[in-house]
Amino acid sequence: MKIFEEIESEVQSYARSFPRIFNKAVGEFLYDEDGVEYLDFLAGAGTLNYGHNNPVFKEKLLQYIHDDGITHGLDLHTKAKEEFLNTFNEKILKPRNLDYVLQFTGPTGTNAVEAALKLARNVTGRENIIAFTNGFHGVSLGALAATGNSHHRGAAGVSLNGVSRMPFDGYLGEDIDTIAYLDKVLTDSSSGIDLPAAVIVETVQGEGGINAASLGWLKDLQATCKKHDVLLIVDDIQAGCGRTGTYFSFEEAGLYPDIVTLSKSLGGYGLPFAMVLIRPEIDQWKPGEHNGTFRGNSFAFVTAKAAIDTYWSDDTFSKEIKRKGEYVSKRLEAIIDQYGEGNFSTRGRGMFQGINCINSDLAGKITHKAFQKNMIIETSGADDQVVKFLCPLIISDANLKKGIDIVEQAIKEVCAKEDSIPEEKDYFATTA
Repeated sequence: MKIFEEIESEVQSYARSFPRIFNKAVGEFLYDEDGVEYLDFLAGAGTLNYGHNNPVFKEKLLQYIHDDGITHGLDLHTKAKEEFLNTFNEKILKPRNLDYVLQFTGPTGTNAVEAALKLARNVTGRENIIAFTNGFHGVSLGALAATGNSHHRGAAGVSLNGVSRMPFDGYLGEDIDTIAYLDKVLTDSSSGIDLPAAVIVETVQGEGGINAASLGWLKDLQATCKKHDVLLIVDDIQAGCGRTGTYFSFEEAGLYPDIVTLSKSLGGYGLPFAMVLIRPEIDQWKPGEHNGTFRGNSFAFVTAKAAIDTYWSDDTFSKEIKRKGEYVSKRLEAIIDQYGEGNFSTRGRGMFQGINCINSDLAGKITHKAFQKNMIIETSGADDQVVKFLCPLIISDANLKKGIDIVEQAIKEVCAKEDSIPEEKDYFATTA
């Protein structure tokens, strides 16, 4: 550990929660240099939906490298890009009746968000962007302005402008329709909120605390955007690529966003890769107007195509995610019933769920206790008060059960409960 303490910046964060040197990873497991196995419910903060070192993707990538495939191609036409584009179009867009052109940005999610915001402003001629409370869109300055978290915003060093904040679904309580409030603000010329170029939203706020918008709220948001001629941007960087049960997190709401941002698990193998999906009529970029040396990761084109071919050629994988998501829901609800006493509640949907704790201290103790039991799981939320379940989507039933068992035991120990755990139900049998 000495070299990390001596010369790595104090900005490191995950390493503080999991102080080990890791050197191997397979599927849903990480291994440290002593060979100790850890069940991974962090999964690269949602980057490893298909697990570590997926063997199918690995074979395709190694073959591509062996054949001296293009490693770096700027935005040149390459065979790897052509094959990815064809696969994404035929297996993701067309089956969902979505008509988009694809822009490859720099390899991080925040770069995709920067491009989306810039394009929306250029197309509409307006500056303002509507973002939501507890939203997280990245830490580069444009994306950071749309991010709510004060910890990240405080590091900017400059004023963060061009964004107006609106309350997310449920932020003001279950009985307050925040879309009606948004509509009123946009309708009233004296509201003090300039008509925006776009609204940017996560259907499930990951870093914000696994806050899941209702499908009705999302539909109303799209209708409101259309009413006021405002572009709708869905940030699907963490919630997309199957995390909620469908490839895009907005599918169940029947949305057709004007712009979609993707990254994280898009590359399949954990390789950096980001892109923006744009409705053709608003693809008004001038050549090279938003570029980057590493726009379009050639290796990631290969593994992203493999991910789609392997898991998204039909609806089998989607059904498996939903089945596992139902299991997670039932297990978490049972845990809350047993240990809640006002301290816990559940939130999220699909394989994107969490346990909301009464405070960050309790959540931190639970994740720390889980790590002592060889499990990696982190917190999220404005005050890090949510224990965040973000395991690979390919996790086996047995290991999914094992992970939740570990968290349940950690909660029991942290809460110092002496009561025995109720007889376990076979939840998988009831949801199969």
